[in-house]
Order: sequence, then C-alpha cells, then structure tokens
Amino acid sequence: MSTTAELLKGAAELFPDEVVTSAHVRHFELPAGAGRFALITLDNGFDHTKPTTFGPQSLANLNAAIDQVEAEAANGEITGVGLTGKPFIFAVGADLKGVELLKKHDEALAIGKGGHDVFKRLSALAVPTFAYYNGAAMGGGVEVGLHCTYRTVSKALPAFSLPEVFLGLVPGWGGCAILPNLIGAEKAVSVIIENSLNQNRQLKGKQVFELGIADALFEGADFLEQSLIWTASVLNGSVTVERPEIDRGEAWDQAVAKGRLVADSKVHGAAPAAYRALDIIEAAKDGDLQKGFDAEDQALADLIMGGELRSGIYAFNLVQKRGKRPAGAPDKSLARPVTKVGVVGAGLMASQLALLFLRRLEVPVVLTDIDQERVDKGVGYVHAEIEKLLGKGRINQDKANRLKGLVSGVLDKAEGFADADFIIEAVFEEMSVKQKVFAEVEAVAPAHAILATNTSSLSVSEMASKLRHPERVVGFHFFNPVAILPLLEIVRGEQTDDASLATAFGVAKKLKKTAVLTKDAPAFVVNRILTRFMGEIQNVIDEGTSVETAEKAIEPLGLPMSPLVLLELVGPAIGLHVSETLNRAFPDRFTVSPNLKAVVEAGKRGFYVYKPENGFKPELDPEVAALLVQGDSVLTEEQVRDRVLDAVAQEIGLMLEEGVVAEAQDIDLCLITGAGWPFHLGGITPYLDREGVSERVNGKRFLAQGVASVPA
Repeated sequence: MSTTAELLKGAAELFPDEVVTSAHVRHFELPAGAGRFALITLDNGFDHTKPTTFGPQSLANLNAAIDQVEAEAANGEITGVGLTGKPFIFAVGADLKGVELLKKHDEALAIGKGGHDVFKRLSALAVPTFAYYNGAAMGGGVEVGLHCTYRTVSKALPAFSLPEVFLGLVPGWGGCAILPNLIGAEKAVSVIIENSLNQNRQLKGKQVFELGIADALFEGADFLEQSLIWTASVLNGSVTVERPEIDRGEAWDQAVAKGRLVADSKVHGAAPAAYRALDIIEAAKDGDLQKGFDAEDQALADLIMGGELRSGIYAFNLVQKRGKRPAGAPDKSLARPVTKVGVVGAGLMASQLALLFLRRLEVPVVLTDIDQERVDKGVGYVHAEIEKLLGKGRINQDKANRLKGLVSGVLDKAEGFADADFIIEAVFEEMSVKQKVFAEVEAVAPAHAILATNTSSLSVSEMASKLRHPERVVGFHFFNPVAILPLLEIVRGEQTDDASLATAFGVAKKLKKTAVLTKDAPAFVVNRILTRFMGEIQNVIDEGTSVETAEKAIEPLGLPMSPLVLLELVGPAIGLHVSETLNRAFPDRFTVSPNLKAVVEAGKRGFYVYKPENGFKPELDPEVAALLVQGDSVLTEEQVRDRVLDAVAQEIGLMLEEGVVAEAQDIDLCLITGAGWPFHLGGITPYLDREGVSERVNGKRFLAQGVASVPA
C-alpha cells in the first residue's frame, strides 16, 4: 500500500505549476512555565493578495513538519504544537488549479486521502495541538484547524467558510465528519450547506467563536501573542475548555432533513454535492470519524470526476479572473478622468444609479428631470439611502454629510451638465425619447464628456446616429437591483471610439461591477437569452401546456427562481417590451405572446398570487387563468425542457456567430453575474455541452473538452 509521502509525490508530478506552501517550524518557551512550544507557520512566500493553498507538494511540506514535531513530542521535548498562517491569511484550502488537471478517479482519490492522512496526524500527536485562525480561512484551511485539539480566532478575521458545496464539492478533508461532532449537526448544516448555497456566505471571527468552532476570540492587533498566553493557560491547567454536549438524537436527524429542504429549494436535486455532504453528516452521527473520512474521500473523488465541480471551478474562474480583465476592453491608459457625473431622469432606476456613482466614485452627481417634484424625489431617495447606511453603521456621520453634499438636482441640463465628464440617461425605453434626450445633452455637455445609455434592448448606434459626435456614446446597461447584481453590459456602438470605451470600463471598475463588452445587437446578451428562454416557455403555455408543467420542466436547471416568478420581478410590461423589440429584429425566432399581452393590458403584475394561508407559495391567479387562451397541444415536462434548451442553444450559437461577445465564456459570465444563473452549472454553455444539447442543435460543443469538464 502507498505511503502518504508516495501518494503526494505522485500527485505533485501531475501538478508542476503548484504555488507551494512551506510549513516553517520554530520553537520558544511559553509564559507561565508552560514549557517549550513548536509553532508551524503556513506561508507560500507571497503577500496576502496570493492566499496560501494546499496542493500536493504543500501537503508534503506540512507532513514533513509534522514528522519533526511528532518526534519532538514523543521525546518529551515540547509541550504542544501550534499552527498559524502568514499575515492576514491562515489558509484557503485545496489548490483548485491542480484539481482541474485530474483525469482519473484514483488520482482524485489520492488527493482526498493525502489531505486526510496529513491533517489527522495533528490529532494523533502525543501533545495537544492548537490552530490559530489569524486571517482568512476557507475549505481545507478551516479543516486543518478542525483536526487540532483547540482553536483560537481573530476578531479581525474577514472571511471563514467551507465553500465546497458552492463549487460542487464536499468539505473532504474532515469538514463533514468533524464539524457536526464539534458544534452539533444543526450549526454544521448551516455552515456547510446553507452558507455555501447562499452565494458562499462568509463568517467573521466573532461568529466563528459564537458557533463554537473556536474556543477563544482575541483582538487582531496582538492575536498571536494573546493566543499563546491562552495556550499556556490551557497547558498548565489554569484554563479549562468546556464544550457543550452534542445532541445525537432527533435534533441531528432534523438538522439533516432541514439541510435537504435547503438543497432542494436552491438546486432542486440538479447538483449532487449538497446531498453527498448531507449523507456524510447523517452518517457522522455515531461519532466514528475514520468512517466519515473514508466517505469524504469517496465523495470527493466521485465529484472531482463529475461535471458539476468542473463547471463550478470554471464559473469561479470566470468571476474572479475574466470578470476582472474584460475581453476586448481597450488599453486603460486611454481612459479619461471622471470628476462629475450627470444622470438624466430621477425615477427609481436613475436614483439607484445616482446612489451607486456617488458611493463608489465620491464625486459630484447631478440629476435632472422634467419637473421639480421628480428631481426632489430623486435626490430625496439618495439622501434616504445614505441615512440607512449611516443607521446600519456602514458609514460615519462625516461621510454621510459629505455624500449628501455631493448630490444635487436641477431642471436645467445646461446648468447641471456643463462641467460633467460622464452623463448617463435612464429615461423611458423609447428610441425617439432617448434620441431627444441625447440631442439636448450634447448641446450643453463639454466636448470630452461620455454619453452613456442604460437601455436594455435598443440600438446604441441608432441612438447616437443624429448626434454631431456619435463616437462618445456608449451602452452602459445595469441589472436590477443595481446595488446587488454585479453585471454591467458595456455596449460598443458602430461609432464609439476607444477613449470613450476605455473611460466606460474605467468607471465600471470603480463601480466594482463585472463589465462585459458586447456588440450593439438587439437586447445585447442577458435579455436576449432570457427573452428567448421565456419566449419558449410562453409559447408552450400558449399552445396548451399547463403553467405548472411548463414551470416544473425547468426545475432541474436549479435556477434561482422559476421563469414566471422572474417575469414578475422584471415586470410583465418590460418583458413584453423586450420581446416586441426582439420580435422586430428576429421575427422567425422571437414571438410576442398574446397571453402575456393580455396580462399586461389587464394591469396584472404577474401570473401568480401569494396567500398567507398557503405559506405565500406562488399559485396561479384565477383572474390570469381566466385571461389565458390556450391551444390543445400539451407537452410533457421533458418535452418542454428539450424545447426550451434547444432554443437557448440555438440563440447562443447565433450570438457567437454574430460576434455579440468574444467567446462562450462571456455568455456564461453574463448569466452568472446578471441573472443569478447557478454557479454549479457554470452558467449555461457547460450545461448544454454536458446534456448533449449543443451538439444536437449546433453540431458542436460550445467549450473544448477539459474546459468546465473532465479532460479527455
């Protein structure tokens, strides 16, 4: 049988580009006569911007450090062993770049086993072990600490999580087995399942302590010093750590059952990771950790060789890397400074934009509208939102006063925009209205000012076509709610020049948005795909399939909400308007549903009603049911799903042919950040590839084998 060292050596050969973490051992005398102590520090030699990870060579280095302290402990040379990280970082888990390279189940199994074999040695030493969570700790970084006898955590720790389920894995180096046995099943399910599936929610240091994961909490400034004083007190017996007894009865079963309900509500059975993690937690009830570790190894290997994890890593890389370096963006040195922003319109969307520009750029922002009452309302909205931030302690009184002083409203565009560098319109979605607004703005704005439009579907080139300087017009399409959804579609019109585009990307970066460059094509990216998707759902309902069947057909995609609930959020009138725009552009593929038209004309805000007696679950509004005129063609859920996915695959294929975006990766990035499309699907194209839809419809995959899938 292979030793741990041999396993790790074999794995390291598969991954030559690993950023290697060292495990330095140093010794010192603890205070209060607590004896000589060994401290292992995990450090990859880079600053905090490159967090410490565990690849095979890094695990081998930790293993060698444990060899050393194990011998010292056995010889009575030390009284305890501590584990900590470099400044601001404890460790953030397995190196996912290595995971992507694995091609065989036994290679994947070796990674799981290697981690367990190293980490569990910490709990088997002849002396107590201590983990000092000094900075960010995630995944395997959290788990290595769970194998220690005691843990302390810094109040300044910004992020602590077991994010594996979010990516399509399970906490596979002890998390699923140890955590419920340390803090109870209910809290463990919350950390492993709920936080992960809620967009990878992070814990702060204080929460880590309150959950019982850490035994002591110390200030960040002298965290290690205080941790060592506390360690001495534990070792000499003046401090006794007491942990509550774990309820291994009905409470454990209820926690697992609740976890399954959470998983069902988020992924609808479409992604296996959460369920595999819950199976391991369920089996950990008897406290047999080794059995749990074996189950983690197996689950880890199975999931590493499955499509979901590869899609999860692909999605993660899109958001973290591609999202920060947009494809096709001009050289940033061409960008012009923005020292004042103008907003045309003072309605809800315009006011949200004004607030965002104000908070992120901290420059003067001026709103205009057609009457004083609207202007006052827009400025009032921004002031009220600043007060809310102050009330929550997110900003102090000085900053609140400064921000309020920077926002103003005027009726006269000449007065408001004469010295503005960036002017964005958020007026009614009608071409003639927008052209008129831009003509008025161009007459009073400085020659260098960028004119941006927040249109969701209209042609930017046509909007700019009657201006003297169409080269400075750019599409700047935000998604609602503006404060939450990260995507910003930046649209290059036919005449837009590089300097204007570079300035738009520069502003997007300051706004902390994920910017994607798109060609000036009808409805750009997200709205075009969602309209085709929704249009096909509407078509099958119009033809005779029940609303319930059409909605249920889409559940296996694990979308954040059903199509008709999404329609309600967008607003049926806006949905209808976009479908009419696309129908004019592509009448052979985009339909305008007579039933949707009837719903809009009746003034309904959606297809559903929500009653308290039914737990606010969506049920078809009887008034809407009475409006529906349906044919007699009834499809099954599977037939609906095939038809919808075929339509989406066709549309994406055509968009890529037209050059709407640079690559399929940009489509996925848009859907993940602009429409909340699930991470575990990798957006949409990996899912269409995996289900065979891409080849069925377009005769080829969207992504090469090995991109968001297991390498051939």
